[in-house]
Amino acid sequence: MAAREVDTACTALSHLIGIIARLRGPDGCPWDREQSPRSMVRFMIEEAYELAEALEAGDTENACEELGDVLFHVLFLARMYEEQAVFRLTDVCRVISEKMVRRHPHVFGSTQVADSGEVVRNWKQIKQSEKNHAARRSVLDGVPRGAPALIRALAVSEQAARARFDWQDVEGVLAKLEEELGELRAALRQGRGSAGGRGDRRCTLYAGQRRAAGRSPSRGGAVRGGPKVRSALPAHGSGDRRPRAGALPGTPVRKGFDLGGHQVG
Repeated sequence: MAAREVDTACTALSHLIGIIARLRGPDGCPWDREQSPRSMVRFMIEEAYELAEALEAGDTENACEELGDVLFHVLFLARMYEEQAVFRLTDVCRVISEKMVRRHPHVFGSTQVADSGEVVRNWKQIKQSEKNHAARRSVLDGVPRGAPALIRALAVSEQAARARFDWQDVEGVLAKLEEELGELRAALRQGRGSAGGRGDRRCTLYAGQRRAAGRSPSRGGAVRGGPKVRSALPAHGSGDRRPRAGALPGTPVRKGFDLGGHQVG
């Protein structure tokens, strides 16, 4: 980006920051002044979905508008935290800038990469070593608990696959799904609720979708999803790829795994 374009962008950004300061100021908008970071959560999520819809539709006009809405919410939230003397917008910019430089050593350092696959592998390794991620106890700790059920199920499925907790082919997924449906039928016959296994079924369905489409995990609500999967996965960064014995009945076992003291294969 040329220096003139940078100056123009900074001027436009400064103007928007000024608008937000006015909205939050003593003579500003009563509604805007009443908001808090927590009250803005639903609006931020709604704007993100509207942006996603515009992007998927290839609607460039709406994409421009929705990007503006998301940017407004980012700056609006940063303003709230600045008012509370927690952090400033400059801190937000500094943190993300440092992160992007740190995670792109092939651009800002001397690391050599052959392709985008190696970039992703390096990204994951660097991310694992960072303070916020090193403290995680489970590979699922990074999956937002507040995400909508279907999105959360997809994220759980992909994280499980990254931990090598996955089926070899779609047939294994279908067998697991049949098992989960059997548990559902048994629960319904006994008059018991089925919510406990709903997350596991969603995770299994998404695993099937990934396998059927030949997808590998990419970089990147109401039902919290996959209690059996969560309990079965190894601790974050432990290096242990084994499902815990009995946690997922019928789960395909990788050759050489030790389940409950018994060597397999």
